[in-house]
Amino acid sequence: MVFRDYDPARDREAVRRIWQEVGWHSKDKEEAMYLVIEAGPAMVAEVDGEAECLVQTVPGAIRYLREDLPFICVTGVTTSHVARKQGFPRQLVATLLARAVANGAILAGLGMFEQGFYNQLGFGTGGYEHSMSFDPAQLRVPVRARVPRRVTNKDWEMVHACRLARRRGHGSCNLTPPTFTQSEMLYTHGGFGLGYCDGANGELTHHVWCGCHGDMERGPYEIQWMAFQTPEQFLELLAVIRNLGDQVRLVKMRELPGIQMQDLLDKPLKHREVTEKSKFEVGVDSLAYWQMRICDVAACLAKTHLRCSELRFNLSLTDPLARYLEGSAWQGAGGKYIITLGAQCAAESGDDPSLPTLTATVPSFTRLWLGVRPATGLAITDDLSGPQALLEQLDEAFLLPEPHPDWDF
Repeated sequence: MVFRDYDPARDREAVRRIWQEVGWHSKDKEEAMYLVIEAGPAMVAEVDGEAECLVQTVPGAIRYLREDLPFICVTGVTTSHVARKQGFPRQLVATLLARAVANGAILAGLGMFEQGFYNQLGFGTGGYEHSMSFDPAQLRVPVRARVPRRVTNKDWEMVHACRLARRRGHGSCNLTPPTFTQSEMLYTHGGFGLGYCDGANGELTHHVWCGCHGDMERGPYEIQWMAFQTPEQFLELLAVIRNLGDQVRLVKMRELPGIQMQDLLDKPLKHREVTEKSKFEVGVDSLAYWQMRICDVAACLAKTHLRCSELRFNLSLTDPLARYLEGSAWQGAGGKYIITLGAQCAAESGDDPSLPTLTATVPSFTRLWLGVRPATGLAITDDLSGPQALLEQLDEAFLLPEPHPDWDF
């Protein structure tokens, strides 16, 4: 068994076989498959001269309130049938995270296949994402849309630039490599886009990218993403979607950060009842499917600015990833820290006996710091504990907007 960097010239056929075995491969999507794999650093576990496990990553940034923090995203973990239960994914993820930290990343994220596995690597579950289903004719938007520009797969570079420049909120992620957007567009079944080039030099300023797995005539259509910079642009994109309602019966989309889509729908409860159990059932589902982890506590706290009175406490932090980092210069984020919260936050190594102590794992502390759940709640459901007075103070300190990556991975 050998762990090494992914080599396109050597490993493409082996990786195609892995993806076929796990059900990710589609002959007409091979170009997109290789684009996403080769968008960022990737490693394989080699058995008998063949790659049998692949872990891929891409660099980016995550927004914490108004600060952008260096970020590494694990975009794929796949293991062939012959390499299961050997611990290869954990070792590869640990190695790639250590490399990313050495290159400046202070946070990591991924989309999970199931809760629990990546917790062993220090990842904590994010907040719920709402998936909305509605008849586009239901949209109540007080504007008329101009004639939009057709956006196609050939426009991937300007689409990526538009996504990077979009309006962003707390927890939002940008994945830097343009070919990552290119691969996402190619992966979209029945993909098409509509948007507007209102930039000073004709740049794409706002657009919507859609797909359809079913009936292109009636839908459901699936909105993969929307990118806009102003409220006016957002409303115009909704008007574009509404204009599809003469023919399309259902649109599905992830609810956007800070927006309650039900506010923009006509008679949402009536339509939910009328369409119940039909092909075009409207409503909302929710699921927590992404995870994050802090890789550098001091760097994350240095970029944290909270509206609270100064609060100081000890943090005793355990990182489950440490067991997979033997021989690495980076040994995870665990340790003993003195934390200061306030307008300027900080974390320094040490322990002050005069201060209260919070005991946590990296997954639970990441969820607290990011604002996924309050300390008093995490003390019940996760590996976080401390004096009740400290937990209540932490609830008040981390009064943050709900974090949303706003970029699926």
